Order: sequence, then structure tokens, then C-alpha cells
Amino acid sequence: MATQDIAFLSATELGSAIKAKQVSPVEVVEAYLDRIERIDPQVNSYITVMAEYARQEALEAEATIRRGDYLGPLPGVPLAIKDQIYTKDIRTSSASKIRTDFLPDVDASVVSGLRRSGAIILGKLNMTEFASGAGDPYKYGDPPRNPWNLELDPGSSSTGSGIAIAASLCMNAIGEDTGGSIRGPASANGIVGLRPTWGLVSRFGVGTLSWSMDAPGPMTRTVEDAARLLQVVSGYDQLDPNTSKRKVPNYMLLLKGDLKNIRIGVINEFVEPGHTDLETIEAVNAAISKFRELGAQVS
Repeated sequence: MATQDIAFLSATELGSAIKAKQVSPVEVVEAYLDRIERIDPQVNSYITVMAEYARQEALEAEATIRRGDYLGPLPGVPLAIKDQIYTKDIRTSSASKIRTDFLPDVDASVVSGLRRSGAIILGKLNMTEFASGAGDPYKYGDPPRNPWNLELDPGSSSTGSGIAIAASLCMNAIGEDTGGSIRGPASANGIVGLRPTWGLVSRFGVGTLSWSMDAPGPMTRTVEDAARLLQVVSGYDQLDPNTSKRKVPNYMLLLKGDLKNIRIGVINEFVEPGHTDLETIEAVNAAISKFRELGAQVS
């Protein structure tokens, strides 16, 4: 596989290629680190790049594959993490200069799940200070930029997560959403972002903005990747007593079904001329038509 193609695969495609030994985790990590070095100074999606850590994890993953061991659902997939989510012994600043030297002594539960899945963490992603968007929200270097047009808004507060995926500076990311902080950057950068139902994903080790609303969740290039990543991070966690004890469904299998008996509500005021750009209205209406075609009840 050509090195220049690696960064544009989906996580699902890459995982299959790594398991088939068509590409090495070492090659994958180096391809992404090269892109980060060349491109990120223009878009400022990262606060901390964990280059040496990622290289060591890639070497260990490669050795595991050579032994024929199974790596998990995200084998060698390069991810990055919003910087309010704890990573043991690695700076977790929440994009505030007053926390520049904060090194957590534990991983967040979502990070632990990612490590068990075989994923490789490339670094910590830019965000608004303490995940709040008011005032002067960006504290690390130049403000983050939308990779499609440096003059356009990249969304907030999981800003770097949206940028890094759109610019192929990581394959998947974990963001966090309190009032739109995954959905806004996903929309602004043209990627997939999902705010999970509160309590589906553990908040242990996630810097708090509003404990009763914060929800870590997947930000990816494809819906299939979002389903796979959500599967990895979901489920009851004894370290977060507010997580649900309900059984987590198989999201990958659910992608293959129809939408019969699924109800979808549309807020009309948000898709009317004068409130929303015409191209957005057209895209939403096209999605509504597709949902109806697949059997959903749209109200």
C-alpha cells in the first residue's frame, strides 16, 4: 500500500489491512506524524503530539501481529483525544495555561478502552479553554483553523478533533459534547460526530464542564467508524456510577438493518429559509427523504 494513501483510509479499512499484514502499524503512525508535522502548523489542531509514545505503541502492535495475536476491534488505528480527557503521565491541559503542567495519574475510562482495543494515541487535541466558548476561548498558540478554508469557523469546543479528522491528521478522535461541542465541529469540518445518550459513555477522567450534561463521544470520517468507536467506549463503568447498566447493542450489526419502527423528529424552524443556508436545508431534506425510504417515521 502506498504511504500517501494510508491517511485517507477509514479506520475499518485500515484495521482490515493491518490484520491482513498489508500495512504495518509503524508505517501508519509515521504517515500520520509526517502529515501532522507538515500540516498542523497551519490549522493548529493539536496541543500535544505524542510522537515517541505512538512510535513505541506501533512497534509493540507490529510485534503482536507477527506473533499472530488478535489486537482488538481497532488494531493499530491512530486516534487523538480532546485535551480535557485524562491520559496518564501526559499533559491534559483542558487548553488552559494554568493546567499546562497537569499530568494525570490515571487514564480516563474511555482512554483505557481505546488502549485495550488496540488503538494508538497520536496526541491531545485543541479545544476551547475548559470546553467553554465564551470570551477568549483559545489559549494555545494561534487559534485553530478550518482546513477547508482557513478563514471559516471550525466549530467549538471539540475544535481540534473536527479539524484533525478533516485534515487527515488522525483517523478517529474522541471529543466531548455538553451543548454541541461534538456536533458543531463535526458539521463545520464535514465529518461524522455523535453525542451519545448521557450515561452511555463513562465520564471518569473527563474534565467537567457540566457533570449532568457532559458526554464523551466519537468523531470519525465515516458512520461505520463512528459505530465501531462507540462500541469500544460504551458501557457501564464502576468508576462512573452514572453510567447505564443496560446492555450495549451491537452497533455494527444495527448499521445493516432497516429503519422500520424508528421515529425521527424534525424541528421545522431549523430547516426553513431565512434561518439556515439553502445548501444545508437541501442536505437535511435529502436525508429526511432517505430516512423515509428506509422505513423511518419522520415527524
